[in-house]
Amino acid sequence: MTAAEASVDEMVDGGGRVRPQWRGLLGALSSLPEGGLVARARLLDRAFEEEGSAGLLPSHAAPGAAPGGRGAAGRLDPVPLVLDGAEFAALAEGLAQRARLLEAVLEDLHGPQFLLGRGAIPPELVFPNPAFLRPCCNGVPGPFLHLYAADLLRGADGAWRVAGDSVVGMEGLAQAYANRSHMARTLPECARAVQMRPLRPFMDAWRDVLQRAVGGEPAGAATVALLTPGVGHPHWAEHVTLARDLSCALAEAGDLTARGGALFLKTLRGLQPVRVLLSRVPGALLDPLELGGRTAAGVPGLLDAARAGNLVVHNHPGAGLAEAPALPAFLPALCRDLLGEELALPSVGTLWLGDPGSLARYAAAPTGFALRAAGEAGRGAEALSGDPRGWAAVERPAASLAPTLVGERLEPRPVALRLFLLHDGAGWRCLPGGVARVADAEGRGGEVSKDVWVLSEEGAEIRGPAALQVPALAIRRAAGDLPSRVADNLFWLGRYVERLDDSARLMRATMARLDRAPMLPRDLAEVAALSRCLLDAKLITEEQLPTSGDDAALRRAMLQAGRKGGRVHRLTGEVARLVEGTRDRLTGDMHAAFTLPLRDCRAALMEASTPAALGAALGGLVRYASGVAGVAAENMVRGGAHSFLDLGRRLERGASVAALLGHLLAEPPARVESALALALELCDSVITYRTRYLHLLQPAPALDLVMADPANPRGLVFQLAAAEALLAGVEGGGDPSLSAWARRLRLEGEAMAAEVAGAAEGATAATLLSPRLLALEESVGALSDAIGRRYFTLVAPPRLLGVDTAEAPARGAVRGAA
Repeated sequence: MTAAEASVDEMVDGGGRVRPQWRGLLGALSSLPEGGLVARARLLDRAFEEEGSAGLLPSHAAPGAAPGGRGAAGRLDPVPLVLDGAEFAALAEGLAQRARLLEAVLEDLHGPQFLLGRGAIPPELVFPNPAFLRPCCNGVPGPFLHLYAADLLRGADGAWRVAGDSVVGMEGLAQAYANRSHMARTLPECARAVQMRPLRPFMDAWRDVLQRAVGGEPAGAATVALLTPGVGHPHWAEHVTLARDLSCALAEAGDLTARGGALFLKTLRGLQPVRVLLSRVPGALLDPLELGGRTAAGVPGLLDAARAGNLVVHNHPGAGLAEAPALPAFLPALCRDLLGEELALPSVGTLWLGDPGSLARYAAAPTGFALRAAGEAGRGAEALSGDPRGWAAVERPAASLAPTLVGERLEPRPVALRLFLLHDGAGWRCLPGGVARVADAEGRGGEVSKDVWVLSEEGAEIRGPAALQVPALAIRRAAGDLPSRVADNLFWLGRYVERLDDSARLMRATMARLDRAPMLPRDLAEVAALSRCLLDAKLITEEQLPTSGDDAALRRAMLQAGRKGGRVHRLTGEVARLVEGTRDRLTGDMHAAFTLPLRDCRAALMEASTPAALGAALGGLVRYASGVAGVAAENMVRGGAHSFLDLGRRLERGASVAALLGHLLAEPPARVESALALALELCDSVITYRTRYLHLLQPAPALDLVMADPANPRGLVFQLAAAEALLAGVEGGGDPSLSAWARRLRLEGEAMAAEVAGAAEGATAATLLSPRLLALEESVGALSDAIGRRYFTLVAPPRLLGVDTAEAPARGAVRGAA
């Protein structure tokens, strides 16, 4: 019998009749025109691509997936998984009982350990488990579980069974909300055809739980933070969405510090106390001071803050013990022992191989089981080795089948269900929905998720949380609570976007001259001047400089810069990384505006094989940089986030203009006219100059426009004046020495332009500015370094004795650093 033959169809009951909860949905689907469902599926795929929702998907394995398998689903199926109200109520009640049971087990194992003493749980499940944290025993107070997720499979008998418990990562909650939003927009007919329970009250209740946890503090005096492993984590986007929906700070370990038995978030305004920490990292990585191990990650002193009662961690650092793969084998007996009840919702068949009878059962049919380390979630094996007491065998059940769009037709596919529960202070509340993960026809982990619809029972009352009595909030317009890491990322996002724009303009101007045939002496001189600028920006090497009219190497370098490993390709990757690092500060529209055009430009650069294609791709980069500036100007509130993004842009553009003019003016006075023409072109000031002075190109007016004109947003002094104002406007008045530094640089730029205007020989005076402009560029880089030390420098990562920790390379303040 195949897995499909042994499975139950979610849509059809045992008598071959369509289950009642599916009838309304099927009627709505049948009303779509021919090809309508396929067209809606394409819209869903496009929405996922545009909004980056694919990164939000849960990582739990689909039915039959390889042990420890990870990976996020890539698309949303247009046919949801439908549960009727009574069925969901039974699941919610069973999972609430399971959460209470796990809470009682964790409380005992971290306290009196009666269960270990009387043999109800073998010590092999506890003491070797890396999730068992001895510093948490009889020290860090509970409760242990605040949020709980369970993966369920419906067996061939039609009954649901728990395939896994999740209390650490619990990924997929944000995806459930994203799926519901996409389905409501893309298939409104289906959403209207059935009466489903809304998801919003669950998140409202969660926010109220957090509000009560910090309710005794004055407004703004304490905060809730969500601890994430960081941008590189597969579920970073999930963490961003949750932090945004819960109105809490998104923090990495380096953003936090423990002082005097309390936890604080590092912000531009100073240390802000954290009262509740929503942890999305394993408990063993929270505090290197007490938990040790082979990692220096975490926040030294965090457990001391929790032990002192100044911090509550959701979930408890020791909660990961509940994910031990062999624990479900003991839950039925533990439920009778601890709760005096029978386990309402059974687990998928699990054997602890330290029991002789279970070992014999496994040996009789090993292919029907998957091996797991008994006390360590995520570690499996193909064959039993070593002491069998360290292993558990988990049955490989056939999952139920649900209709799934495959190509242009619906086919039955195995599906697993993940549900989420929250303890709201009075009891466990189950999200009336969830995420379903679809496997392929052979049962291997797939890349498709489904929205989960729970139908409302007739006359059912939908209740939201009671309104909380909170004190009136004081009006605040400052943004000093911006985490230092976020300000750092925004600052460098601004710098790298400008660096990308500068590179694209230089390359485009060079390609335009290389395409002229025949090239006149003036063209050759301009290419030589531009090549010096390209070399300074590290877009070419010295070996690729044109010599004796041979520009073949330069042409190849231009094409290679946008391909993998090239300078521009690396810059686009750095911009993309920083956009993700600041995603919690960007709206959905802003994130799309910062990512989708960049993705297209990156692809066009990699595919460009002709000068025309390269020129088009470079034009796209210039427009992208302008788009980022425009979106930031119109969509970001003037405050910490916008200030540091704009500050990075202004300093980078100021350094760029200074370097550009310094290299272009390194010419004999007789060639200064072509240098000035290039300067006007690269500073996007040609039309303004012609409007003011017609075609008479002279050093004084040209340099006044690109250097000293306070109204020219591409000019040097404009950037330095903006940087001066931004530094003075940082909350608390900023650092006066930094704004004074920017003012000195601005005055120097104005003085240089004034010297040319007052010189009898303007061309000679202009060429003499070259070394001073290059020195000004270096001073702008030094100012950037000083800003980093003042606002962004975090406490160095902790180092454990005898352990080498890799430190990420610092981003260069010099324009050439990538």
